[in-house]
Amino acid sequence: MNRPKIICHMLTSINGKISGDYMSSKYAITGSEVYETTNDSYHSQAWLCGRVTMEQNFTDFHKPELKEIETPYPRTDYVAQAKAEMYIVSADPSGKVGWTENTVKYENRPEAHIIEILTDKASDEYVTYLRERQISYIFAGKELIDCTLASEKLLALFGIETLMVSGGGYINWSFLQEGLVDEVSIIMTPATDGRTDTNTIFEKANHLPEIVSVGFKLKSVDIFEEDTLWLRYNVVNKDIKRSQTYE
Repeated sequence: MNRPKIICHMLTSINGKISGDYMSSKYAITGSEVYETTNDSYHSQAWLCGRVTMEQNFTDFHKPELKEIETPYPRTDYVAQAKAEMYIVSADPSGKVGWTENTVKYENRPEAHIIEILTDKASDEYVTYLRERQISYIFAGKELIDCTLASEKLLALFGIETLMVSGGGYINWSFLQEGLVDEVSIIMTPATDGRTDTNTIFEKANHLPEIVSVGFKLKSVDIFEEDTLWLRYNVVNKDIKRSQTYE
């Protein structure tokens, strides 16, 4: 296999929501602790999120300060740190995340070097912005991210052998529909808030064509404090190849 092993690892409510008011409940607080413990058990070298998740959790929607440039950098992949202890991978097709540093510290995880996944839509000014901050980036697709190509580059350029895909719903679905997810790992908290305007673990963007549903086979169930469940599934029909789709 010329890509990392990929696990979609998510914390959800009992009805599959990955955000919402329930996140402040005692159940979700316990669930968050279990989420980190179980995440550590995979011994991954990186975790990946979509642009909105990155902006919400790490940059507070800071806008990148782009400057006019005379000579653009070549549109080729850039490895700023080849052997980091941990990486955080940002699926950012157009180049919008306003990183101010080239690493992220999250919970008790090792400090993670940032890798941006871009498409040809990203501007030369944004590429320069990343270069000046020593932030790694790869190109994978013209307008939509080719998750397969991105995965292959993450292994080849950075040595990432196990990758955790951790939301939001659109990026999770994009990896799933390309047949790249080997396991789905869900920490399910026994809570809900009834909201209808929050995201679920897998969501298909409106611009995507209809595709066949994806099936799963239960691998294991573990019970933790506050009746928190750790559900692990293998993907049944991951061999069905689907078009790349994340934007």
